[in-house]
Order: sequence, then C-alpha cells, then structure tokens
Amino acid sequence: MSGSQIIRIFDTTLRDGEQSPGNSMNIEEKLRIAKQLLKLNVDVIEAGFPIASEGDFQAVKRVAQSIKGPEIAGLCRSSDKDIDRAWEALQYAEEKGRIHTFIATSDIHMKYKLQMEPSKVLAAAVKAVKRARGYTKNVEFSCEDAVRTRLDFLAEVVAAVIDAGATTVNIPDTVGYTIPAEYFNIISYLKQNVKNIDQAVISVHCHNDLGLAVANSIAAVQAGAGQVECTINGIGERAGNCSLEEFVMILKTRRDILPFHTNVVTEQLTPASRLLSTVTGSLVQSNKAIVGVNAFAHEAGIHQHGVMMEKSTYEIMTPESVGLTANALVLGKHSGRHAFKKRLTELGYDLSDEDLNKAFDKFKTLADLKKEVFDEDLDALVAEEVMRPAEKYKLSHITVTCGSFAVATATVQLEIDGEPVRTAELGDGPVDATFKAIKKLTKSNAKLLQYNVGAITGGTDAQGEATVRMSEGTNTVTGRGASTDIIEASARAYINALNRIHYKQERFADTV
Repeated sequence: MSGSQIIRIFDTTLRDGEQSPGNSMNIEEKLRIAKQLLKLNVDVIEAGFPIASEGDFQAVKRVAQSIKGPEIAGLCRSSDKDIDRAWEALQYAEEKGRIHTFIATSDIHMKYKLQMEPSKVLAAAVKAVKRARGYTKNVEFSCEDAVRTRLDFLAEVVAAVIDAGATTVNIPDTVGYTIPAEYFNIISYLKQNVKNIDQAVISVHCHNDLGLAVANSIAAVQAGAGQVECTINGIGERAGNCSLEEFVMILKTRRDILPFHTNVVTEQLTPASRLLSTVTGSLVQSNKAIVGVNAFAHEAGIHQHGVMMEKSTYEIMTPESVGLTANALVLGKHSGRHAFKKRLTELGYDLSDEDLNKAFDKFKTLADLKKEVFDEDLDALVAEEVMRPAEKYKLSHITVTCGSFAVATATVQLEIDGEPVRTAELGDGPVDATFKAIKKLTKSNAKLLQYNVGAITGGTDAQGEATVRMSEGTNTVTGRGASTDIIEASARAYINALNRIHYKQERFADTV
C-alpha cells in the first residue's frame, strides 16, 4: 500500500476486556482467545495483569510460552514488585515480551488516588521505566487519565520516560471523557512539544463511556499515533474499549481518506467475535457494527431490491471480508467427523482430539433431535461441551412438572465435586423451581441479576438458549446454556454461572 502508514494493533481483550463484568476467563479460555488473536495477526497481545493474582500470572506465563509471533504484554503498576512479577511471566516470550507499566498523571488522580505531588509521580514513572529496561528493551509506559492531565505536565512525563528508555508511550482516555477534536489536539501537542517523541511509538487506549472510543482512536491516528489499543467486540471496563473490528474495518473501508492500514487478517474478525461470545457467554447485540447478526441484513424493500441489483448500493464492505459465511445448513446426522472438524475450524475453533471427540458425540445426539444443524448450533455445542469452566457443579438430570392447575415442581440431581446430590423444590413456574433446587443443593449466595431465553435458530426443533447474569460479593459473571429443552438450558446456564463464580473466587483468593 504505497503511501499508507502501518498502524499497530495492541489487543487487550485478555486484560482490559476481561475486567468487564461477566467476561472473566480461565487460563485455557485465555489461551483459546490468544490463538485466535494469532490468526487475526494482531501485533501485540496484552495477556493480563500478572501481579493481580496467581491465576493472572499463570495465564500471562502460558500465553508467553505458547503464542509465538505477536509481542506479549503484561500490565504492571510503577512499582518494583509489579515489574519484577510481570517479567517473571513474560520472560518466556523473550524479545517479544513487553512490560507495560503505568501511573496516573491527572491532577484529580494524583491528588485523590495517589496522594502524590507531580514531582513524585514523574520520578516514579522514570524509575519504573528504568527498572523495566533492566529486563527488556520492549517497554511501554502509560500516563493513566492522560486526557485530563495538564498538557505541559503530560509532555514533561512523556519526554522523561522516553529518555528513560520507553519505546512506546500510551496516552489513554481512561475514563472515556474526550471527543475526537480534543484528542487530535492532545496528540498533536505532544508531537510538536516533546522533542524526543520520534524515539517512541505513540499509542492510544480509548474507553467508550460517551460512545466515542473508535472515533477518538481514528482522530489520534490522524494526529500521529502509531498504535491503537482495542478489544474484540469492544468489551472492557464500564462501557467498553475501542472495538478492534470496527477500527480495523474503518481503515480498510475508507482508504480513500485514511492513508493507514493494519496487519489484521480481517476474514478472522467474525470467527474471533463468535469465539469470544462462546467463551464468555456474553452475546453481541444484534445491531453491532461489523459482527452483529444484523450487520449485513436488509429489511426494507428498497434496500433489498438495491442489494439484489448491486450489492454496493447498500453494502460498503462484503460479508466475506470480515469472515461471515452464509447461514446455511452445514451438517446433518449422516455427516462424518472430518466434515465436522472442517466446519469447526472454519468457525474459528481449534480443538484438541479429545475435545473434538466430545463435541462430535454431542453433535450426533443433537443431529438426531434436529433435522437441520446450523453454525449457531455448533457455537452452542462447543460452548456446552468444550468451553465450560472447570466444573465444581455438574448437572446430572432434571425433571419438572407444571401446568395451569399444578404447582411447578423441579427435581434436580447434581454432582458437586464428583458427589451426587439431589433435591426437589416448588416454585412460581418451572424455571423458578429449577433455580431454587440448584441454589439449595449448591448452598450458593449468588444473586440472579438477569435472565434471558431465546431460540438459537428458527423452527420448532430449535435449540433454546438461556443466559443469566449473576453476582456474589465482588464477582459478576454471565452463564450460558443450550438445549432443545428450554428448562434444561436454563439450568445449565445457572450452573455455568455458579462454576464461573467459583473459579473467580479461587483465582483471586490470593489477590495482592
């Protein structure tokens, strides 16, 4: 692409993305996402916050050991202990390991959070970068809450950390406060007033609190930023982060006025989106740009007519360019293991032989119940059989009786740590009775925040899908379950959420 500047893509799905409620992942799930990020060909994968817990440390370590190609970053505060722990995990990536250290630089953060004078913050930033440089030349420094930082002080900090050895400086919109014109001016100011700015890559990390994360990232690139930090599906703290798929496709679609490009393999965007939804249980809204189910759907008659005559009338990109294939019948009960594996690979799933066997056995059972098996069914199947978190609680069987003139009764049998337990409960409907029985057996204090049901595909034989959002203490999770029986799907979703809560409680039991 003659005259086009490369923009580096720093993916933080496994770190900032995972911090959003309901999107926690275990180590194996993080590795699955990291493998898909490798297929996407992102430049940097931020794998976690190693000091946060033993679980986070092990996840960063495993990604650093397993994923070869992208740089692997670990986040750490500007403290010796954090930096040392980060490199302990990142060292397995060798020269591809990136220490990403940060400290807040805005007056409001320095006064109320850090309770430090600006001179102390500056000294801490320089000290942190120098310590990180003792481990690697690949050091990124972030000025937390940069857009609310006084410009003269921001420029002073950026210049100092570059002198100390930072090769990337991040100017994040930590609270999603800025607007495109303002952000453009901030990056431009640094380009004009930091004399050593050309010795480092300017990175930007935008949050979506005002719905402007992608627009702000574009403005920053136009002003001279060379790296954009983003997440699959735009997940992240609060309202989320800059959406990777949206940012990448904007550059690809508007080459006429944006002389930039990325290394991302855009045909892997839809598989990445679907894999993340499968892993976390958090579904993408239907009208989500690029990867939503309605992104390439045309309802109005005039639109449908135009698309049939010439696709470019209403489609500014092709579905194939983002990896979207036609939602057609893919497999049936006579399909073999080879065809099954091939379709899963096309959907972005890279399963071990053991996991493939489990999924194939479930597929054969499903194919006997359904005449038609679609991609969405396969997503749900993989979620149920392969990508469930480690199971403290496992559903053995469920029997429900209910009717217009009968009180709903649910008899539920679970395995808890491998031991069978059983109870029956009455409820205000079959789902309420089922949830009460599960709660009694597990002795859970978790609170049900949200419950949704829907059909995965069309037809009376469609699988039902249930999602629940639950919280216990500081942990909020999303659970997902699927079955041709909606009550069973609801029970599976509830149990899936309880297993996720249990995992988070264990993972962060040793949080620093």
